[in-house]
Amino acid sequence: MDKLLVSPSPHLHTKTSTKSLMRDVVIALIPAVVVSVLFYGWSELLVLGVSVASCVLLEYLITKYLLKSACTIGDWSAVITGVLLALNLPATTPWWVVFIGAVVAVGVAKMTFGGLGQNLFNPAIVGRVFLLISFPTYMTDWTRPQGFIGGAIDGFSGATPLGVAKEGGVAAIESLDYMDMLFVNIGGSAGELSAIALIAGFIYLLARKVIRPYITLSILATVAVFSGIFWAINPAEYTDPVFNLLTGGLLLGSIFMATDYVTSPMSNMGGIVFGIGIGLITMLIRYFGAYPEGVSFAILIMNSVVPLLNKWFHAKKYGRA
Repeated sequence: MDKLLVSPSPHLHTKTSTKSLMRDVVIALIPAVVVSVLFYGWSELLVLGVSVASCVLLEYLITKYLLKSACTIGDWSAVITGVLLALNLPATTPWWVVFIGAVVAVGVAKMTFGGLGQNLFNPAIVGRVFLLISFPTYMTDWTRPQGFIGGAIDGFSGATPLGVAKEGGVAAIESLDYMDMLFVNIGGSAGELSAIALIAGFIYLLARKVIRPYITLSILATVAVFSGIFWAINPAEYTDPVFNLLTGGLLLGSIFMATDYVTSPMSNMGGIVFGIGIGLITMLIRYFGAYPEGVSFAILIMNSVVPLLNKWFHAKKYGRA
């Protein structure tokens, strides 16, 4: 008589693994990394190198000597945290500030909760927000370092386009060419440089079925609708939808950080509500808050709501609600 084997789930297996998913995210980030290095040069290479090396080393030391568990750096998650943290910082950020950001991202936001799969907040965003609050001078230094190309391109070297609009109003950004901003948007964090590079990564992630489009598209749609309404009411005071979609960290955040498996809802409807919340909070901060940018704060706030969204919009089990 054949024996019936009973084992815990999962019972269906595929070739997809955490390592392969993380590796695909790294590949999707390559266009943005290449553009940032080309236009910000050795300064950006230093920020990237320190950030990635610090995140990987810190995770290794914490798992080996504090948690005394199996090493997890082989899953590439620490590399992603390092790359995303670097892309969220100005290219002029001192190396020791980058290291502190890595300590907060990995040591506090990730490993304190038990490591990958258990953290409530996106580690790279936690590191970025901590640095913004603790070292505002370094985090708002938008001086453009010498890059390998692009030295002759005009742009705001003293502030981001969002910062210029915040201080000088809509009239201050009338000289911006939105088609140029689609390809190279000089001014801001390294990851904000090229919308095309970020969109290319988004297409790759969709093609590889690493992420679902619901979160990203709901964020972008919300920002477009919200800003479109205010712009239609008073175009002399409020920036238009295209400007809000192309500037700041909106694309980087909505594509690579809001879609993080661990810190985003599990259901499609929960993801849509999650994205709408991020879009609304982002625009409220941009239009009415003290900061010119609000994506990072918006994602962190909605990260805290994810457990409730998972409870409200849970998947049906065996056909039952």
